[in-house]
Amino acid sequence: MKRSFSLGALTSDEVRAITASPPTAILLPVGSVEPHGPHLPLETDTLLGEESAERAAAALGARGIATYVAPSVAYGVTDFAAGFHGAVGVPGPVLTSLLEAIVARLLADGWSHVCLVNHHLEPAHDAAVRAAVAGAAPGRASVACPLTRRWGRTLSDEFKRGNCHAGRYETSLVLAARGHVHDGFTTLPAVDISLSEGIKAGQGTFAAMGMSRAYTGAPAEASVEEGEALYARLTDMIVAEVTEGLAKAAHPSPAGGNPRA
Repeated sequence: MKRSFSLGALTSDEVRAITASPPTAILLPVGSVEPHGPHLPLETDTLLGEESAERAAAALGARGIATYVAPSVAYGVTDFAAGFHGAVGVPGPVLTSLLEAIVARLLADGWSHVCLVNHHLEPAHDAAVRAAVAGAAPGRASVACPLTRRWGRTLSDEFKRGNCHAGRYETSLVLAARGHVHDGFTTLPAVDISLSEGIKAGQGTFAAMGMSRAYTGAPAEASVEEGEALYARLTDMIVAEVTEGLAKAAHPSPAGGNPRA
């Protein structure tokens, strides 16, 4: 039977016992409710966060770091999806305030480290998520997100081109997590539109970029095997953010000194 790493499934007494034996960590998936083509669910970004967090919790536990996955925050900044049905977003400052409060309470509850796991790559959303951990003590909170160059360069060619909204990249990840997506994804034509180039050009919505069905990339080329390979890299990303944060908290830089490498 697959072990559950759900914080929500624990009792208060169990949380007290776990946090009394550090190091510990909480992974908090932060997703969105927005269209992902005609074949993937609105909750895709949340699903990817939950799946990668579960895998990372197991990997961190094997390293002696008791790690649990908090109930997801499923609403994010979804301005790019304006005009499509199913896009339900919140303003960036609202998201930051909510996450900031959750992080502060988790740390006050005794967890050693809180990592926000974000697979919704809209720039304003990413900025709002990162702002939520900016005030935390060094090493106590982090963000694991493939939008950064450090992690993005480890992923697939489609991801690096920016043709990755509900394309081969995300469809492979959903297939690996759920085993299926909506029928007909193998007949969807490839769409060669780069989100990163559209953003640089100031095109602030999927529609403005020409994504008439809210997807880009090649979903028909997706596979479970590729999804599994991607999850291995995403798991490494989360594990690194948490372990590096714990190390930084244990050995903080002297005031005014150079940060640790």
